[in-house]
Amino acid sequence: MTGAGSPHSLRSRLRALRPAAFGADPAGARLERIQRSPHFADGVFQNPVGARTRPSGASMAEFAKIYFQKEARARRAPTARIPLHPTTLSDLARPPASGLRVTWMGHSTALVEIDGRRVLFDPVWGERCSPFSFAGPKRLHPVPAPLAALGPVDVVVISHDHYDHLDMPTIKALVATDTVFAVPLGVGAHLERWGVPANRLRELDWNESAEVVGLRFTATPARHFCGRGLRNQQQTLWASWVVTGSEHRIYHSGDTGYFPGFKDIGTAHGPFDITMIQIGAYSEYWPDIHMTPAEGMRAHLDLQGGAPEGVMLPIHWGTFNLAPHAWADPGEGTVAAAAASHASIALPRPGEPFEPRAGSIPGSAWWRAVAEVPADGWAPEPTAPLGAGPKRGVSPEAGAASAAIGGDQQGGGTGAGNPEVAPTS
Repeated sequence: MTGAGSPHSLRSRLRALRPAAFGADPAGARLERIQRSPHFADGVFQNPVGARTRPSGASMAEFAKIYFQKEARARRAPTARIPLHPTTLSDLARPPASGLRVTWMGHSTALVEIDGRRVLFDPVWGERCSPFSFAGPKRLHPVPAPLAALGPVDVVVISHDHYDHLDMPTIKALVATDTVFAVPLGVGAHLERWGVPANRLRELDWNESAEVVGLRFTATPARHFCGRGLRNQQQTLWASWVVTGSEHRIYHSGDTGYFPGFKDIGTAHGPFDITMIQIGAYSEYWPDIHMTPAEGMRAHLDLQGGAPEGVMLPIHWGTFNLAPHAWADPGEGTVAAAAASHASIALPRPGEPFEPRAGSIPGSAWWRAVAEVPADGWAPEPTAPLGAGPKRGVSPEAGAASAAIGGDQQGGGTGAGNPEVAPTS
């Protein structure tokens, strides 16, 4: 039955009423491809190792009590205006001398200029990471530069479809450009609903690669989950990303819990000139899907073959209030982890470009000037990061390890139990 009163017709009408920010469910050939994925079973995408994606009922109540506590709320925000780099656009107007330059825009958004091309990771220029303009986690600092002023972007890379990584207004602004979008399997359904032509999508399963503008983009495993709507079907994939150019290679973790697969990614594609690693919005209430700074450093070392090579850039912190830890804790934890492992880290202010191999890596604990001082005071100021070592070429093994593109338990929903859509503060 397909008439006006049929269940099928009712579902179609209800889908049409969904807010555009919820995106779209995969269907047709895209859904068939998802169902053929080796990482899809029992109707959902599976993590490489089991993962709890939300607190239990009891811990949820405990989390909510902590999250809304007045004193704790104060610690989760800066005490004054976050210092932005003042000359981002003029700095970006000059080409990188080394062929690789990274500009952290806040949270997980980073512009990477690599071997003559420009790649933008998880671009979020919106004021809130939420489907609504009036509710949800709000920015703690402005974006360092207007999106339209950045200039041409060759490829936009999306790690997964949570609101703090996939921002509908930003995507719609990029539709008018010529950029190509590299996204995990299933995420293309959202982008197509928002106007991105299918021929500008490179939609990949884990360990698949696509060549775009002379760069190789490989979707690699991560330990996380997905979902934008009230009814979360877990039918879009989450991924970390490897980008390989003629002279450099980089890694972006997206969101992930720690898992042994970092070593496999490093063996297949590393070592990397820079790793951009999630170290914020962690909590004991969701330990499997976000990393602490110590776990992030462990992941960096795994990706580098166990040695403190390259540079680690801590991401997924400072911009949105998404977890019960203090605002400055991710930065402080990363400094401590780097000191313990003798690894080189970059600590840029939002909007501060730097070249990992140019010997001028930002290394000041800038957040301390605008953070609540801990009861026991600050640890010693971090020393300047060491250089990242000699330049490495790209091995043929790294290219051969990527499969060519062909043609645990999951949770979902929104609200305080989902660290991607935490209550506004």
